[in-house]
Amino acid sequence: MARYTGPRTRIARKFGEAIFGADKVLSKKNYPPGQHGNSRKRKTSEYGIQLREKQKAKYTYGVLEKQFRNLFEKASRSKGITGEVLLQLLEGRLDNMVYRLGIAPTRAAARQLVSHRHITVDGSVVNIPSYSVKPGQVIGVREKSKSLEVIADALSGFNHSKYPWIEWEQSSMSGKLLHLPERADIPENIKEQLIVELYSK
Repeated sequence: MARYTGPRTRIARKFGEAIFGADKVLSKKNYPPGQHGNSRKRKTSEYGIQLREKQKAKYTYGVLEKQFRNLFEKASRSKGITGEVLLQLLEGRLDNMVYRLGIAPTRAAARQLVSHRHITVDGSVVNIPSYSVKPGQVIGVREKSKSLEVIADALSGFNHSKYPWIEWEQSSMSGKLLHLPERADIPENIKEQLIVELYSK
């Protein structure tokens, strides 16, 4: 599957947020990239603001345009507030769940663990990062992969209680999705209503 593989700090600077995780460069250069990044102050149009929010969501969750639009269309057909349902669908992706459970330090690392067959769902290996996890399903680390240093380092000192919609069992190195998160519980700084307005044009 295609995914963004370009410079991450450049994208983080574009949005002024560490959307890929801790970033030393961003803390020093918290302004847009480019020759005029520190001096350019142009007013952004309404469309530009909406587009920017959509791009931020795509980069944050590591989803390209076609997948993102498909998720939006699924959200718009579902009961509930479209923007909130969209974020719930993004949160329910297997790569994101692996990241939320602390098995991987970033979503990109989580995606790699899933692709390389280190992750199981209800005991069966699943290597599709976009797999949609349902409430009640258990995500675990494959037995042969439990000794991987990258997983042990990520789990070391990770605070699982900050995400009330998941449950972690250290002894089995597995976690359960208890329910889809409420909007207030999702920590990402995304204004989902702007994305809904963009796609509604």
